Amino acid sequence: MKILIADAFDESLPKRLAPFGEVFTDMGRLAEANVLLIRSKTKATKEFLEGAPSLGLIIRGGVGLDNVDREACKARGIEVMNTPKASSVAVAELAMALMLAVPNRLVEAHQGMKEGKWLKKELKRTELFGKTLGIVGVGLIGTEVARRAAAFGMKILGFDPFVPKHEIAAMAKSLDDLFAQSDYVSFHTPLTPETKGMIGKDALAKMKKGVVLVNTGRGKIMVEEDLAEALRSGHVRAYATDVWYSDPPDPSCPLLSAPNVLMAPHIGASSKENLLRIGDTVVEILGKRKR
Repeated sequence: MKILIADAFDESLPKRLAPFGEVFTDMGRLAEANVLLIRSKTKATKEFLEGAPSLGLIIRGGVGLDNVDREACKARGIEVMNTPKASSVAVAELAMALMLAVPNRLVEAHQGMKEGKWLKKELKRTELFGKTLGIVGVGLIGTEVARRAAAFGMKILGFDPFVPKHEIAAMAKSLDDLFAQSDYVSFHTPLTPETKGMIGKDALAKMKKGVVLVNTGRGKIMVEEDLAEALRSGHVRAYATDVWYSDPPDPSCPLLSAPNVLMAPHIGASSKENLLRIGDTVVEILGKRKR
């Protein structure tokens, strides 16, 4: 078995995979690979796959599979797997960090101190306690966010067409119902034809004035121009995001210059612990195939 590690994983992974065959990172050897390990950077498009005639398995270290052309894989008989459980804690912790940073004015406070400013009177904080958090997508990651937000005393409201009942969140009757009630909305949806561009002018208008949006799901669920306008008008108080249309975002992205945007460079799944958990899952997958 020849295993190509195309993206950044924990540095211990090549040694851990050595018992299963030859492990390499040289993309020039794509044509030899039987197994391809990717995260977000590599796009396994139909054209990309044409350069991998020996490929039988793609393992995506993470949850979403929107960077893999699954139809092309199916036509070629290439199996596609991911590691959905591994990333839940890492992404949920980042979502909570973003959610906490906004009402606590942490970026402004830090920058003020760096500039020699003492903004004690100027920076008024608000609390998460007692606020309603709407979670769009209460799967593995959304559930971990719900657990943490509940510990902060937030009221948890969820919406997920595939989850009629949830252990923590009260389930909203509709997405519009969730928007109307939520002070904060955290997005944990995959990118599908149904979710692409789902948060545009109409959806934003149905949200509470002053809502805070947190996105650690997929950047393309947002209509960037509409969201930027909602931020400029103050209808959306803040947008905290780790995900973009592309990595990195195009310099013309309207959110880069919009007010009250807290930005991170897609680091949600990059914790040391998570990379180790992803490695555990990859070893488990290959171990089962070798038996």
